[in-house]
Amino acid sequence: MNLKELCHLYATGKRDFGPLNLNEANLRGVNLSGAILKGSRLIVANLSGANLSGADLSNTKLHVARLSGTNLIGAKFNQAQLNVANLIRADLRNAELIEAVIIRSELVRANLSGANLSGANLNGTDLREASLRQVNLSYCNLSETNLRGANLTEGNLEQVDLSSGDLTRAKLIAANLRDADLSHARLMCADLTGADLRGANLRWTDLSGANLTGADLSDAKLSGASLTGADLRDANLINASLVHADLSRVRLMRAEWDGADLTGATLTGAMLHNVLRSNLKTTNLSCEWVDLSPLGDGSEVRQLRPEQVQSFFKETRPMVKVAVDAPFNLSANLALATIYHQITQAYPRMEHPPSIQITTRRTYLTFTVNRNSDLFLTAYCVMLPFLDSEAIGTQLQKILSAVTHTPQGELSTVKQEILQQWYQDLKQLMQHLASVKAEQDNVMPQDASLFLESPTYTVLTNANNHSIDLYHHPYFGKYIPAVQGDEMDSSEQSALPEMSLPPLQILIQFMQDCFA
Repeated sequence: MNLKELCHLYATGKRDFGPLNLNEANLRGVNLSGAILKGSRLIVANLSGANLSGADLSNTKLHVARLSGTNLIGAKFNQAQLNVANLIRADLRNAELIEAVIIRSELVRANLSGANLSGANLNGTDLREASLRQVNLSYCNLSETNLRGANLTEGNLEQVDLSSGDLTRAKLIAANLRDADLSHARLMCADLTGADLRGANLRWTDLSGANLTGADLSDAKLSGASLTGADLRDANLINASLVHADLSRVRLMRAEWDGADLTGATLTGAMLHNVLRSNLKTTNLSCEWVDLSPLGDGSEVRQLRPEQVQSFFKETRPMVKVAVDAPFNLSANLALATIYHQITQAYPRMEHPPSIQITTRRTYLTFTVNRNSDLFLTAYCVMLPFLDSEAIGTQLQKILSAVTHTPQGELSTVKQEILQQWYQDLKQLMQHLASVKAEQDNVMPQDASLFLESPTYTVLTNANNHSIDLYHHPYFGKYIPAVQGDEMDSSEQSALPEMSLPPLQILIQFMQDCFA
């Protein structure tokens, strides 16, 4: 069948043409919308500007064919071969190219939004500035592909091979790149906001200046990668491998990287506000200074001598640990949840719920805080529901007062002024929460009182993993029926022996660590 016959039959309503030999045919501008040309040969054919929307060209051979500006919306090219084809500015929205072979073809500024190319081979293809929003490129071979400036927002690139590809300034917002191979790829200034890169291979990838805000890089392999100046705020780097990676001037505020391997990495100039520095592998880590300011504006720079680097990155999150000499129950759980909710209205920094460990005889509550400076106020808030709260408040004031009035030279004037402010903040918070304490009996289940009146033991741990005993009830661990539960009222509680303070030098060192 020649071209003239094809067009005539199409005009009469025929759509299924089966396999045709149209090699080198000139079909420029032709309308074959919805035509079925499965298995046809269109090698070196000219289809520029044609309308093939909804057409079925599965298993066709279109090597070196010209399809520039062609309307291919919803067309099917499943298992088709389009090597070295010209698809510049072609419209392939919602098209199917499953397992198609499109090696070294040109798709500059083509529109493939919503298209399905699962399992396709696009090795060395030019997709510069192409629109690939919500495209399915899962399991594709895109090695050495040029995707500079392409838009792959919300695309599915799971297990795709993008090794040695060029994605400079590409948009991959909320894209699925799980287990993808991006080794040796160029992603400079790419936008990967909210992208899923779990388990991805990013070894020796250039991500300098990339936006990875909120991206999930857990278990990703970033050994040797360059992340200079990248934005990783709120990113998930848990168990990521960053061996010998360059993280100079990277924005890591609020990122999570528990278990990350930073062996031999460079972090000079990294912005680490509100980033927990613990459970990291930091052998041979290089870091001359870090920025701890909330905005990364250099207002809080910490210089690090080589001998300080390891200790700086061995930080633990400050904690308030409370042991209660009674088993936990549902009533106690409801009481604590209700009262803690009220407390957070007055003190929002108590934002983390406790981890709870329960044994047959005791309950252990662990509260993490974001900063050392929050430890003392949080400790009072944590203990407010308990009968021991008054003793805790007194002990906290004594500790802050004792350290504030240390002999000259033990603490700088600036640090003493900060401690005085903490003392005033504590007094104001205690006054502010007095009404919550007064109304406590009205909001908690009656049978929660046994738990909340039990003896407690409270320990504060700062970010340098140094601890002090804040309060140890004299009857904690002593199972004497005469002082258990409702048999010991508040008047008996106030008559208990006064708890002594830890040695002054231990308190001073603890405070020094809080400022370190």
